[in-house]
Amino acid sequence: MPTPDELKTAFSEGQLELKGQFTLGSNYTFLVHVLHEGQDFLAVYKPVKGEQPLWDFPENSLAGREVAAYLISEALGWGLVPYTIMRAEGPFGPGSLQQYIQYNPNYHYFNFKDDDKQRLRPVALFDHLANNADRKGSHIFFEKGTRHLYAIDHGLCFNADDKLRTVIWDFAEEPITPDFLSALENLHRQLEPPSRLHTDLSAYLSLEEIAALSQRTENLIVTGTFPPPPRDRRAFPYPPL
Repeated sequence: MPTPDELKTAFSEGQLELKGQFTLGSNYTFLVHVLHEGQDFLAVYKPVKGEQPLWDFPENSLAGREVAAYLISEALGWGLVPYTIMRAEGPFGPGSLQQYIQYNPNYHYFNFKDDDKQRLRPVALFDHLANNADRKGSHIFFEKGTRHLYAIDHGLCFNADDKLRTVIWDFAEEPITPDFLSALENLHRQLEPPSRLHTDLSAYLSLEEIAALSQRTENLIVTGTFPPPPRDRRAFPYPPL
């Protein structure tokens, strides 16, 4: 598995060749080859111009939210989101470019073994932080060969208003363990301007959205527990898979 440092130049400067299109989903998403100096990487390319307008998210902002999710995952040290950048040029213009991870699409949240479900606490916390409006069961998987846990599809995240809809409510009202609390506290410090993370996020999120992210982080630290599902609105995505 290549490291982020190994992918950085290739993803920024490499040639993109279309390999196919993912047809499930409302936005245009493509599988591409990234060719650079004799190396060939698979990646998922989501062009900005392929995004369908939404009433509750700013237009042409979903690709940037994919990048913001990667930045938060890395700041937490959890490695949940595959390497992701905003690619300035592509076959259909600017868009997010994310490392493609080999996995079994038939093994997902709804048929995970109990031991694998127990590994989902960081994903549950991440979704609370990101205010993920669409965490489906198929968006979480384990890499073939390494069993590394990944989470994808974060275009509908980071809204300043409460939008959380997720299938992962397994840990509601459970205490957050000290190691996860430490990661949250570290993230909270990094979200304060003029930090590098705050500056990087401001390219993809509004200042209001970053402030709301910081507040959600603080709320988790103060309560010290996994939040329960809201009672005043739908808490699950549709469709759930």
